[in-house]
Amino acid sequence: MITVTGATGALNGATVDHLLERLPAGEITVVTRDIAKAERFARRGVAVRRGDYAEPASLPAAFAGADQLLLVSSNDPGADATALHRTAIEAAVGAGVKRILYTSHQAAAPDNPFAPGRTHFATEQLLAASGTAWVSLRNGFYAHSLQWLAGPWQETGVIAVPGDGPVSWTAREDAAEAAAVILASDGAYEGPVTLTAPAAPTFAELADVASELAGRTITVQLMDEADWVAARQSDPRTQFLLGFYQAARAGFFAGVDPLLGDLLGRQPRTAREALRGGS
Repeated sequence: MITVTGATGALNGATVDHLLERLPAGEITVVTRDIAKAERFARRGVAVRRGDYAEPASLPAAFAGADQLLLVSSNDPGADATALHRTAIEAAVGAGVKRILYTSHQAAAPDNPFAPGRTHFATEQLLAASGTAWVSLRNGFYAHSLQWLAGPWQETGVIAVPGDGPVSWTAREDAAEAAAVILASDGAYEGPVTLTAPAAPTFAELADVASELAGRTITVQLMDEADWVAARQSDPRTQFLLGFYQAARAGFFAGVDPLLGDLLGRQPRTAREALRGGS
């Protein structure tokens, strides 16, 4: 039995879709905070259970019988994500789950300026100490994020950012499919597994790509951090996003690995495709 949390979200929902191409529905269970949102899986014969990391009592029954458990990282910006992950991991161990897989990030590190990277690192430490077999899916930075991280370049002709550096922009759809392949591999992978696109372009390089797509010159403007923050003071995500640019400048997202393409049996999607979708 493979149990998947967060299956009503874009990432793990797509993973379940790919699992259904490989395995009978009776071998898959999804766990969600809102059962009604998982109706499309129930119609296909997938067992649907309610579970919430913030409600520890809901997890033992939700995870019962799982040979493998795919834990999605918490996306609640106001929560202590590491504590929530600890609760889920402890519940999984208590339920006798044989292998835990976790949607981490390639930049999982204790000194990452981008806060989720620190959370992912802490969660990986919890997994390593759990005594249970585990896999950390260190996905590259999701390419659809370019829609806001590159700013409104289509209108302005400028990618205005407070920091630049190489980023292995990775399609969320590809990461979801790779997770399904790993889940169906019967334990062929252990520990941290890096899943990235084959290249890590900078914003300066993406400006050249955007110019080709737009048929006009798109430039990069490197802004002073204070000026960038001031220009976005009405956006509550500003400090959070600033950490991304600082981490990119420091090289936290620069690494690339061929494994994603090997798992997919094709070339992963590129940052060009993500820009094309938003152009």
